[in-house]
Amino acid sequence: MAISKHIEEFGGLPVVDVLAALEDGRELPAADAAAWRIALEYDDEKTFAEVWQRFLDAVDTAQVTTVVIGNWSQEEPEPLAGPLAEITGAAGRLPALRALFVGEITFEECEISWLQMCDITPLFEAFPRLEELVVRGAGQDWDGNGGLEITPLRHEHLRRLRLEAGGLPGGVVRSVAACDFPALESLELWLGVENYGGDWTLDDLAPFLAGTRLPALRRLGLQNTTRQDEICARAAQAPVVARLEHLALSMGALTDEGAAALLDGQPLTHLATLDLHHHYLTEEMQQRLRQALPGVDVDLSDAQKWDDNWRYVAVSE
Repeated sequence: MAISKHIEEFGGLPVVDVLAALEDGRELPAADAAAWRIALEYDDEKTFAEVWQRFLDAVDTAQVTTVVIGNWSQEEPEPLAGPLAEITGAAGRLPALRALFVGEITFEECEISWLQMCDITPLFEAFPRLEELVVRGAGQDWDGNGGLEITPLRHEHLRRLRLEAGGLPGGVVRSVAACDFPALESLELWLGVENYGGDWTLDDLAPFLAGTRLPALRRLGLQNTTRQDEICARAAQAPVVARLEHLALSMGALTDEGAAALLDGQPLTHLATLDLHHHYLTEEMQQRLRQALPGVDVDLSDAQKWDDNWRYVAVSE
């Protein structure tokens, strides 16, 4: 998944940049007909709090279902903590919120590893009816403080969760595994690399693969890592795979070794999709995958040039 351009749709709705629309004098769509994007431009004189307030004043927020939070910094990257407090503080005015994307920021605006995140537990607590949450970034501030955190909790209605990072901290992976999400159907983790904070271990992934938690899970993504072969070997024997409809092991340094482990493991023919895009597979292995899984939509796009000395993930810095 590229982060080189802004999304045009989220939560099934077209994205509307509220500040741009207001400043252009355009008529705003109905509150429940758009995914409302709130963001600053680089070197903007306005603060996030001011732009957020303009959104609250201009739109019937009682009807808003979908929000996209873009750049919250005026110049250099700033911690998310302040904007997060603004968002959660307005929870009473957003009773219909069902989908939220925090950090919809391209790499030209800010490298993903520079995004200064914080404890996002308040989002789950402030929006108990939230069904979809996407968070981009996991980094600390310039002094090494903060960073993405989640306190294990129960959330009744969350159905889709995606954490995008160039390096996902092991503590975050373990916290997600410890959460109680009875309605969660889709979980995607961009695990990333150690150089950018991805200090997770393979054992941290075991709770997701065991299939004993997340009873509604039908889509699992363990992606964007140089250890994709090892994850494939574990997925090949993982109990959870038997009840999945969609499996994503993409965006990483997948080689023929990992793909062979998948094919030599449990049957995958029940899957609707197997996402392996951004990979280092030979043409022969790609053909073997297609032949072995004729009824599965196997994404083998974005094949990378083989290099024994250096294989990179899709998103790191």
